[in-house]
Amino acid sequence: MKIFLKQRKKSSKRFKLFCKTGLYINMVFLIIFLGSITYLAFPAFSQTYVLIKEDSNDSVKNLLSRTERRVLRTEQNLTFPRWMLANSEVDQFVKNKFNRLEEWDRYLVFRLMQENEVKRKFNISFFANGDSKVAPENSGILASVVGTLLCMIVCMVVAVPIGVATAIYLEEFAKQNLLTHTIEVCINNLAGIPSIIFGLLGLGLFINFFGMPRSSALVGGLTLAIMSLPIIIVSTKAALKSVDVSMKNAAEALGFTKWQMVKGIILPLAMPMILTGSILALAQAIGETAPLMIIGMIAFIPDVAASLSEPTTVLPALIYNWASMPERAFLERAAAGILVLLALLVVLNLSAILLRKYFQGKHSW
Repeated sequence: MKIFLKQRKKSSKRFKLFCKTGLYINMVFLIIFLGSITYLAFPAFSQTYVLIKEDSNDSVKNLLSRTERRVLRTEQNLTFPRWMLANSEVDQFVKNKFNRLEEWDRYLVFRLMQENEVKRKFNISFFANGDSKVAPENSGILASVVGTLLCMIVCMVVAVPIGVATAIYLEEFAKQNLLTHTIEVCINNLAGIPSIIFGLLGLGLFINFFGMPRSSALVGGLTLAIMSLPIIIVSTKAALKSVDVSMKNAAEALGFTKWQMVKGIILPLAMPMILTGSILALAQAIGETAPLMIIGMIAFIPDVAASLSEPTTVLPALIYNWASMPERAFLERAAAGILVLLALLVVLNLSAILLRKYFQGKHSW
């Protein structure tokens, strides 16, 4: 008996050591990932500006962005001196990165830096502008962030009520027969298929059949809603099953109807897990790129969408586009976009935690 207990303790220690080792390895990889992304993204939050005076020659003006040079040519009532945005090659040189400036331009930028006429400032355009193919220094995430939020609103409005209602019906009201068992198996299988299949479904159903506008937030949100529905249904069914059976029996003993029991007893107790599962499903949907590529949301769309039917893009698609561009300036912006996307995911996860704690404290009985 003592030998058996010693072996059991040794195996328990080995298992704990194995679990701790796996946890530490995951933490190391997570730190490496976040550190590398932050190292690449940090320069994108600052941008190089050049001080332009009335007597500045063409060599100095050629250091500016194409947009700023267009402003100098077209605007008549400009006041000088003024700080104007430099092009991406000058910006990369100031940041000590690879650039394609000529030797004379490098000398000119270095001389202007010595005279405090070239400075790095906070990159407002990254948060205030849309995408740009010809001028990396003017590209931003505003249009994609708005498109992502619009898609998430449509996805949440459609997926959460339908998913929760479906789970309540299957768990509490539907008869347990071959049909309901088949439906539950199909829902569980849909929760595990590749997301690009939902993109094909959205293309065929919403765009080709219903004729909805391509690349719109409406189609993108509905496609993500279809993808999120199985996850929400499965998590909601698990939340409903977690309610203590004695609470249901007590409600039935008091003469509650089925709907009164679900509304007054089961839903309040299961709400923390329901909200957690729904928000985590939306957090997964916010990072999807493959299904949105199929419905055209990876196209170059620099303008902010004013409605759900206008073409727009999303943040994951914008990151993919920037990462595939040859200019080095787009690479650091892609890393900065990843940080913004991670921040949105952290906000969603924190919301799930806070809502769960709120409802757990509200219904502690």
